[in-house]
Amino acid sequence: MTWKMRRVAVIGAGVCGLSSIKCCLDEGLEPICFERSSDVGGLWRFEVEEGRGSIYKSIIINTSKEMMCFSDFPIPAEFPNFMHNSKIMEYFRMYTEHFDLLKYIHFKTSVVSVTKRPDFPMTGQWDVVTETEGKQESAIFDGVMVCTGHHTNAHLPLDSFPGIEKFKGCYIHSRDYKSPQAFSGKRAIVIGIGNSGADLAVELSHTAEQVFLSTRQGAWILSRIAEAGYPMDTIYVTRYVQFLRHIVPLSLVNYYPVRQTHLDNSCLSLSFRFCSQQPTISDDLPNRIISGKVLVKPNIREFTNTGAIFEDGTREEDIDVVVFATGYSFSFPFLEDYVKVVENQVSLYKYVFPPHLEKPTLVFIGLIQPLGSVMPIAELQGRWATRVFKGLNRLPSASEMVADISQKREEMAKRYVKSPRHTIQVDYVEYMDELACLAGVKPSVLSLFLMDPKLALEVFFGPCTPYQYRLRGPGKWDGARKAILTQRERIIKPLKTRVVGDYTHHTSMPYLFKISGAITLFAIIFTYSLAPSLNGYI
Repeated sequence: MTWKMRRVAVIGAGVCGLSSIKCCLDEGLEPICFERSSDVGGLWRFEVEEGRGSIYKSIIINTSKEMMCFSDFPIPAEFPNFMHNSKIMEYFRMYTEHFDLLKYIHFKTSVVSVTKRPDFPMTGQWDVVTETEGKQESAIFDGVMVCTGHHTNAHLPLDSFPGIEKFKGCYIHSRDYKSPQAFSGKRAIVIGIGNSGADLAVELSHTAEQVFLSTRQGAWILSRIAEAGYPMDTIYVTRYVQFLRHIVPLSLVNYYPVRQTHLDNSCLSLSFRFCSQQPTISDDLPNRIISGKVLVKPNIREFTNTGAIFEDGTREEDIDVVVFATGYSFSFPFLEDYVKVVENQVSLYKYVFPPHLEKPTLVFIGLIQPLGSVMPIAELQGRWATRVFKGLNRLPSASEMVADISQKREEMAKRYVKSPRHTIQVDYVEYMDELACLAGVKPSVLSLFLMDPKLALEVFFGPCTPYQYRLRGPGKWDGARKAILTQRERIIKPLKTRVVGDYTHHTSMPYLFKISGAITLFAIIFTYSLAPSLNGYI
């Protein structure tokens, strides 16, 4: 019996949608992507457009290029390690053109509804109603990939701030912020110290008269840059560090030498451990705090007509504007009741599949908050999901999937501070390996050590770059080995803009990994042989 090509609706042409289109094509599926705007890129495309969220003009990504790229399409070596949004868009366009994805996208088309066909228990098919320029159309699809992400609805918790209704200044959500010119000479409060809150406080402090940064719990502030100028994530998002997390008590992991900016004297000290909260990445916030341009304040107790009273009893008056950097919530109104969002949580197996559908033909791509980059995770989710669509991989029973969901929620509740931003939290290496095992593409470090020791050392001690998931199994890419072994060259390339002498600091972490790697790996293999419970981590 020959397999018949199946049509898949891909909702959204942002980063998750683009990779999902390609995943469909790789498995011989027929993708049709619906994008309500006029271009690809999703949130990363800066454009002031009514009803559409996007980043602000100056934003620079917090994950480095080698960690955020698609697994079979490295970002050009000359691109900076941390890219401005315009460079990110340039990369997306290169990816789209290289794999000829544009012809599968229907722009200016919104998805109105996604409903089960009457024979869904047998076919798993969906009726998808779309609207283009006021005209609605309906089509039948064998699968649906929801690629709208979790930055869909601005979370504006006005009920938590008494008196906001009488505040005579203006207030906005960070989603509506585009540039600092409108804040020139003004006194502003930024509420929230996630990545957006920290970035906006820094940017506004260059034009505003004074910026106050209000935080409920404080934050761990990390730099983008680590030893020897390497990006922080290329040093600490590794299999080696992940391995240590499973053999070292969590209390000791709190003191692992992540180079945090020490800001205890600026009221950013915390009462909880490093692993209990999503860290905030900001190279500039410490400088703005120490110069007095950003003043850290506690949570706001209430607003007055012209200012705010904080929980410590202090108050600030003559406030012109308040920016709520309070995150996002997500919803899927076009899906009716097939998936319910409760307290910013959705019950999804591996954060991808609803467990109670008769047929596994609906998936969510990119609905996660990783300690790492979303892009390669979304791609790997798509690779696994399309293989399930095609019948090449199978899901466990509904009860097993529900048990897995419950277990992950319990683990999350024990580890993280309770917060809406921690409801879809995952660890990059652990989660990528989990998906890779399901898709049959997880690299085996032990096998690599026997067959290719040079590659094994870089895979285990080096950054866990997406290329590792193209070394074997379905979707294997012949260029993966070379991409891994040359990744450090691409990291250094954009920094070499001036001829200088060789002043390499030989105590840098990457250098030490190369020198001591073999000895350490032998020790780990020995430990591994004595501890079967560690199976799966190397």
